[in-house]
Amino acid sequence: MIQKQPKIYFYIPRSDWPQVIPDRAEDLRPSDVLGSWILQTYLRLQESGFSCQLIPEMPEEGIVVAYRYSLPYEAKPPANLLWVCVKGDQNPHPYAPIHIVQNACEVDSPSLQIQSIDEDRYLLPSDRFYLPHWPQAGVIPRSPERGDRFENVAYFGITYNLAPELSQPEWKEQLKQMGLNWRREKERDRWNNYSEVDAILAVRSFNDSTDYPWKPASKLFNAWNAGVPAILGRESAFRGERKSELDYIEVNSYEETVNALKRLRDDTQFRQAMINNCKQRAQEIAPENITKRWKDFLLNTCVPAYEEWRSLSDWQRQKFFMGRYLALKWNSLQRRVLSLKRLKNHGL
Repeated sequence: MIQKQPKIYFYIPRSDWPQVIPDRAEDLRPSDVLGSWILQTYLRLQESGFSCQLIPEMPEEGIVVAYRYSLPYEAKPPANLLWVCVKGDQNPHPYAPIHIVQNACEVDSPSLQIQSIDEDRYLLPSDRFYLPHWPQAGVIPRSPERGDRFENVAYFGITYNLAPELSQPEWKEQLKQMGLNWRREKERDRWNNYSEVDAILAVRSFNDSTDYPWKPASKLFNAWNAGVPAILGRESAFRGERKSELDYIEVNSYEETVNALKRLRDDTQFRQAMINNCKQRAQEIAPENITKRWKDFLLNTCVPAYEEWRSLSDWQRQKFFMGRYLALKWNSLQRRVLSLKRLKNHGL
């Protein structure tokens, strides 16, 4: 007997339901995670002919893809529903059987690991699967009319996500002495415009011990799509995508950042090689290729997982939930102990 394939849903709660749902993903300008992850994924799958639905209410059965904060913290999925939780920047859901992560390093990280006490990030045991974050829609690439000019270096993002050393007037003066202009695009509606940009620079910190395992490689993806060389900090998401030195330049200090800019300024051949490489890497993260990865994940991972979830006995499901609950409590205890140690080390 041929088993009927379960229905696949993308869930946005009624309270967060968008006022306008475009017909095409290309017309979408996501301003939040629900637009970026749930709505865009649904639209692109629909355009490819894949059978799925966007819903504002939780169905009675099937596979439900939802963003982390759309799933109540203490809620547990019933026997006929497989929750696929998009973790994003958030903590994982305690009881969702499957999580989608936006940084490949989270797939292989230990099941009980403190990621960052200050940021309150941590992982629980979970079946985790990596799918790339959709690249920013509507990126305006560097203008071909700029030719070999190398003058404008830009940072696109929130001010507090830029290393303090790069926020001081001295940094702008340093670039001026090198014949370069420093641009900090603070307006979100301009974060897609790379037309007058010759390189991007994005470093959160030169001193942080974490490699930001919960963050995506969005700034790198945007640079590839814009055809602009990138100078980036030490982050696991960037390293996970890297295949050669042409993908981006990693810097770990103020001095390395200055040297990287001098190399791009002076070595025209290397800079052009990075630009050519951008075009190749951009193809890998093109929407049609990410859509294929989503299809494969939903059909070859989630559908079998749904059947397995349904086949569990009530006792087996309760055992699963209890294991997650105990892991959560143990993790919380570890965080508390580490916090006390940190306070003791600081003499507090």
